[in-house]
Amino acid sequence: MTIRILIADDHAVVAEGLKHLIEAQHDLQVVAIVGDGREAVRIAKESQPHVVLMDLSMPELNGADATRAIVENDPKCRVIVLSMYAEREYVRRALKSGAAGYVVKRSAAKEVVDAIRAVHAGQRYLSPRVADAVIEDYAADEKADLLERLSAREREVLQLLAEGRTGAEIAARLTLSQKTVETYRARLVEKLGIRDVAGLVKFAIQRGLVSLD
Repeated sequence: MTIRILIADDHAVVAEGLKHLIEAQHDLQVVAIVGDGREAVRIAKESQPHVVLMDLSMPELNGADATRAIVENDPKCRVIVLSMYAEREYVRRALKSGAAGYVVKRSAAKEVVDAIRAVHAGQRYLSPRVADAVIEDYAADEKADLLERLSAREREVLQLLAEGRTGAEIAARLTLSQKTVETYRARLVEKLGIRDVAGLVKFAIQRGLVSLD
C-alpha cells in the first residue's frame, strides 16, 4: 500500500528536500506541497493524505491550528509537526492540537521516514530530543497556558496582527467586518493583559505562532 503524504512548509528548499527523501522510498508518495497553513487545511480536504508533514511556524494559519483543523476534518489523517524548536512549549502545543508526531527539523533527514511509518501504523513519534521535554512536562503540573484561553478565531487574528496585517487586511482575509476585527483585538488585549500591538506581536513570537524568518 502506498502512503500518501502532504508536505506543508513555507520554505521551498526544505519542502523539496523532504519530498526527495520521501520519494526515495518505494511505498511513500508526496501528493502535494503547500506553503501556508490555510492552504494546508484546504488541500488536505481535497487530496485526503494519510500523513501530513506540518511546519509549526506557518504563515496565514500556524501549524498547530492548521493541524487541529485537519484532524477535526479527518480523524484518520495523521499529522507530524516539524519544528526548529525542541522546547516544551512548542511540543505541548503541537500534541494538544492533535499531532501524532513531532520531529525537530535538524534531525528530519534521519527521522522523517521512520516518523511517517510509525504514525501511519497508529503509533506516536517524537524526536529523541523532545521526548525528555514531554516526559518532564507531564510530570510537572503546568499552569494553563494563556494561549489556550483564546478561541481559534482569536488566535487567527493574533497571528495575522503579528504578521503585520492591517485591520482592513485581516477583515478581508477572514471575511469579517473591520468592527468585528477591532472587537477581537480588544478581546486579545483584555484576555492576555497586553496593552498594545507590539506586545501582542512579542507574545505571538514567544508562543511560536509566528516565526522571525
